[in-house]
Amino acid sequence: MNEALVFLVGLAATMGVVLVALLYLKNPLQNILADLCGTTERARFWTAFSNITLFLVPLALALGHQPDASVKQAAIFEISGQMECAAIGFVVSIVVMGFILSTYISRGCSVRPAKGNDVR
Repeated sequence: MNEALVFLVGLAATMGVVLVALLYLKNPLQNILADLCGTTERARFWTAFSNITLFLVPLALALGHQPDASVKQAAIFEISGQMECAAIGFVVSIVVMGFILSTYISRGCSVRPAKGNDVR
């Protein structure tokens, strides 16, 4: 297999895995964002923004991992190296987004006592 084909197969496999992960995260992320943003329109915007970010970071890292023509390596190792770079980018993006969202999620109990029923 030539280097260009190995690169494209690795890129397609990598982004396929990222797309599956994004589909898995879409509803839970949108639910959290709807709660934090207050409206579904805002939540949809921030979900789209997050999905684009979570797609482009691994894509950029996968594009940066190009096969070295001077080193003859099996195609599977080249593809796995490309997937590894993208997975690291995806995980780092998820962790950063998780930290950002966690600062907006209240730490206290979400159930508030009704007025006049203050328990002391």
